[in-house]
Amino acid sequence: MRIRSSFVAKVIAAAALVGTGDWLFWRGGGVGSNLGLFALAWAGVTLLLTPAIRRDWRSWIAAAGALLFAVPLADSPGLLAFMLFWTGLTVAVLLPRAAGFDHAGRWALRLAVHGVVSVVGPWRDLLRMRRRLGDRMRVQSILPLLPLPLLGGAVFLALFAAANPMIGNALYDIGLPRLDGIAVARFLFWIVLLTTVWATLRPRKTSIRAAQPSVAPEKILPGVTVGSVTLALLTFNGLFALQNGLDIAFLWSGAPLPEGMTLATYAHRGAYPLIATALLAGLFVLVALRPGSDTAAVPAIRRLVVLWIAQNVFLVASSILRTLDYIDAYSLTRLRIAALVWMALVAVGLVLIVWRMLKGRSAAWLINANAAAALIVLAGCTMVDLGSIAASWNVRHAREAEAGARRSTFAISPVSDPRR
Repeated sequence: MRIRSSFVAKVIAAAALVGTGDWLFWRGGGVGSNLGLFALAWAGVTLLLTPAIRRDWRSWIAAAGALLFAVPLADSPGLLAFMLFWTGLTVAVLLPRAAGFDHAGRWALRLAVHGVVSVVGPWRDLLRMRRRLGDRMRVQSILPLLPLPLLGGAVFLALFAAANPMIGNALYDIGLPRLDGIAVARFLFWIVLLTTVWATLRPRKTSIRAAQPSVAPEKILPGVTVGSVTLALLTFNGLFALQNGLDIAFLWSGAPLPEGMTLATYAHRGAYPLIATALLAGLFVLVALRPGSDTAAVPAIRRLVVLWIAQNVFLVASSILRTLDYIDAYSLTRLRIAALVWMALVAVGLVLIVWRMLKGRSAAWLINANAAAALIVLAGCTMVDLGSIAASWNVRHAREAEAGARRSTFAISPVSDPRR
C-alpha cells in the first residue's frame, strides 16, 4: 500500500523513528552498531515519504551514498561515518528544491544553515498545525493559546517532579510515569531524536535560499600584471628548484647529511612547512591566473605555471617521503596516516588547479572536483580501520627490525667449534 506523503504521515513516521531510537539506544544500552540500523530506518522512511527524491536522479545518487555510509555505522560507528550519512541524506532531500547543484561550497553553506534552522523546525510546524486545527474546529480563539502553556507547563512540571519527590510521587500515584532525573533525560533524548529526523522529513526552504548564487563583477587586483606575474614565477621556480635540488641530493639519493643533523630531524622538520608552501602556491595560481584573465592568456606564463606546479607536486612527494622516513624511524599512527592522505590530496588539488587553468574550467568545477576527491578519501576512511593498519604495520616493522638485528649479530659472531 502506498503511503501518501502528508503531514500526518510524517508525524506518525517521526513518532515511530523516535520510538525506534528509544528502543535501540536508550533501552539498548547506548550507541553502537545499532546506529547503523537506525540510520537505515531513518533513510528508508525519508525516501518513502519524499516522492520528490524518487523523481530526481541526483537525489538518487545522494540517497545511495547515504545508504552506503550506513554500512560502516553498523560495523564500527564513528562521527565521520555519521556526518557523511547525514550529509548524503540531507542533500538528497534538498536537491529537488534547488535549481541545480552549482558547487560544493554553496552546498556546505546550505547544510550548515539546514542544521541550524532545523532546530526550530518541529515547533514551527506545530504552530502551523494548531492554526489548521483551529480553522477546522472553529475554535480559533482558544487553540492558539494552548501550545505554549501546555508544553511549557509539562516541561516545568517534569523538572519540579524531578526536584521534589512529593510532586513526583503524587504524579506516579495518579498513573503517570515516575518523573525523576532519568525520565527528564529520556524526554530530552526524545526531543533531540524528533528534531533530528524531522529535519529530513520536513526540510526548511531557508536552507536552499541561504546560498543563492550571485554574480559579482571581476575585480582587477592591484599589482597583478603580466610583467609582475612573469617575474614572480621566474623567482618562484628558481627557489623551488633550489629546495627540490637539496631534497634530491639528501632525501632521495640517501647521501649523508651535514654533521649534527639526523635523517629523522631533516624529515620531520620540513614535511608540514613544505605542504604549507604548496598550498600557498596553489592559492597564488588561483588568484593571479584566473581563467579569462590577461595573465592566464600568455603562453609563457602558462608554461611557467605548469613547471612551477610540477615542482610543487615534487615538493609534496618529498614531504611524503620525509614523513615515511620519520615513520620508519619511529612508528606509524592514525594521525600520521591522516597526514599522508592529506598530502596526497594537496597534490591532487594542485594538479586540478593547473587543469582548470589550461582548460578554462569554472571555479565551481574546481570546487566540485576537489570536493569529490575529498569525499572519496573520507569514504575510504570510514570503510578502513586506520588504527588497525597502524598497529599491524608497527608489529610487522618491529619483527623485521628484530630479525635484521639477529642476522647482524650472527654475521659478526665468531664461528663456533663444531666438535662442541
